[in-house]
Amino acid sequence: MKDMRPAGRMWHLYKMGGITPAITSMFDVQSAQQMAFIRSIMKEQRKNALYEISLETVELVVFDLETTGFSPYNGDEIISFGAVAVDGDIIRKDQTFYSLVNPKRPIPDQVVELTGITDDMAGKADDLIAGLRGFLEFARQKVLVAHGTGHDKHFLNSALWRTSKVNLSHRMLDTMMIAKWLHPRLKQYDLDTLLNWYGIEIAGRHHALEDAVMTAKLWQHLMREFRERGIHTLGDLYAQLSHHQ
Repeated sequence: MKDMRPAGRMWHLYKMGGITPAITSMFDVQSAQQMAFIRSIMKEQRKNALYEISLETVELVVFDLETTGFSPYNGDEIISFGAVAVDGDIIRKDQTFYSLVNPKRPIPDQVVELTGITDDMAGKADDLIAGLRGFLEFARQKVLVAHGTGHDKHFLNSALWRTSKVNLSHRMLDTMMIAKWLHPRLKQYDLDTLLNWYGIEIAGRHHALEDAVMTAKLWQHLMREFRERGIHTLGDLYAQLSHHQ
């Protein structure tokens, strides 16, 4: 029978490879402060009712993550955060966030080739909890926008739970889902296809900040189509998307 007293649980987790930043941070004042900040952001976010906010004035953060693979629950890690602020359809190019993260594991060769992020670069970066805190400090209570949010949401939720025992509570919008609703006959909805469809210049793909900026430009085009369809508030948009899932 396993000893499940606190010390016993920790030893069992250690043997099973499950010691996480959430546990180790009990012995690290800086990490404990970062955990408290992250938890407070999530708590505040749950209070926000955003449905009546006009799309013309809504404050957004368009973001992208680069990761070592596709499964945060099988050992894959975030290696960079990139984000840009957008107000309505105005991209705030002076308000951006970018951070490398130390994944504490080797980055696969194909990911190095794709992103340009090497083990040496990532090894000099801050730990996950510091990168996560920086991203949330930038995002605050704004609506999050990404292309193909499933991947990013899994990684953010995994990171939040491992570091701070909370789940993501921000509202999110997925430019891929929006494009599927607006253009149901397109054969593909990957970012490159849609950037080409709207005539947006592609530069610096698979760099988290560059991808976030290109996704923000995609959002600008989608906003024009919202107006044409009489979609004026965040609530209007969520209602349309819920009917087309």
